[in-house]
Amino acid sequence: MSCSPDILGSYFMSDIRITNCHIHTFTAQHIPRSFPFPAIRFLRSEPGLVLGLAKFLRTIGQEHISEQVVRLHQFLLQGSQPSQAHILADVVRHYPRGTRFVVLPMDMSKIERGPVPVGLKDQHDELAQLRDAAEPAGSVVPFATVDPRDPVSVAECLRALNELEFKGLKIYPRLGFAPDNPLLMQQIYPRVIELGLPVMTHCSRGGVQGRYVCDYKGDGYTRPHAYLPVLRKFPQMRLCFAHFGGQVDWTAYSNAKDTRGKENWMEQIREMIGGGEFPNLWTDISYTMFHFEAFAPILRMLLKGDDVASRRLRSRVLFGSDFYMTRQEELSERAVSIRLRNTLGEELFKQIAQTNPEVWLDGGSEDKSLWTGLG
Repeated sequence: MSCSPDILGSYFMSDIRITNCHIHTFTAQHIPRSFPFPAIRFLRSEPGLVLGLAKFLRTIGQEHISEQVVRLHQFLLQGSQPSQAHILADVVRHYPRGTRFVVLPMDMSKIERGPVPVGLKDQHDELAQLRDAAEPAGSVVPFATVDPRDPVSVAECLRALNELEFKGLKIYPRLGFAPDNPLLMQQIYPRVIELGLPVMTHCSRGGVQGRYVCDYKGDGYTRPHAYLPVLRKFPQMRLCFAHFGGQVDWTAYSNAKDTRGKENWMEQIREMIGGGEFPNLWTDISYTMFHFEAFAPILRMLLKGDDVASRRLRSRVLFGSDFYMTRQEELSERAVSIRLRNTLGEELFKQIAQTNPEVWLDGGSEDKSLWTGLG
């Protein structure tokens, strides 16, 4: 891709107030010691071995695998930073001053991969300190998280919402729980609605999975249609499906192939939003767009339509990156965001990076004439 100086200049000196709706700052101290596999403990302690393996793979002609190993090394280094503030600083430098970052914590204490050195309360507290120290003020937007299988986690989530005044909720059902878990339905979602806050949920076939959660069960917890009971009981809750279904389903769509379970989550999300039954349903493009050459043209096509379903979708897609999970990919944060802005054009990029986040995150006003019964 080639970008003119005008395009590059407009990225850094723009009147668009970008909101990255999906980043992470948790460190290796917030992750089970044996995640994602037992040998990871050794690799974290011996980073030189990883680079040595990459060099060996290059010498025997395995360039592609070597690049993947190097990116694993970069990912491990990122997570090994001494604090969440260090990780935040690494992503902030990729964006124009004034960009807002929605920071999503994780509670992995119940995935059976060993102990988590630093618990959820301390993770939340450090995130609150990050928010309070942010410059400019308001540029760090912290969400709380919860694993509803653990009453202690539920209580901590409510503390983060009520006392720390976090600005939203992140859930991750693929860890091993259903999105309509009773404690979510009875305690967490009602409080989120009372506070007028948005919800972000993991919605792809990849990512973190409980040790004893098979792919079939993980998909059952994560598929868009698993949220139908939630959407129907809490229609006013602003719920975002992260990753727009994920790279597996985008690849299957582009190749006209079936996915596991013979349902395409990207198409499912399009239909659920475009159909108009769920006006408070959203999706973000985090991680998925890091396969830029394959997927950016599809995204542009989906957002450019003039029919009602396309216009609904256009008003419900959010910009997000999934840093620092994306350190495993070839392109940088800055490269993807500039390429995306160039591909979509100023109007569409502003829609997903500023206008839509202001409605989802802040409850901003919008024209509701697109939505059934809300005109």
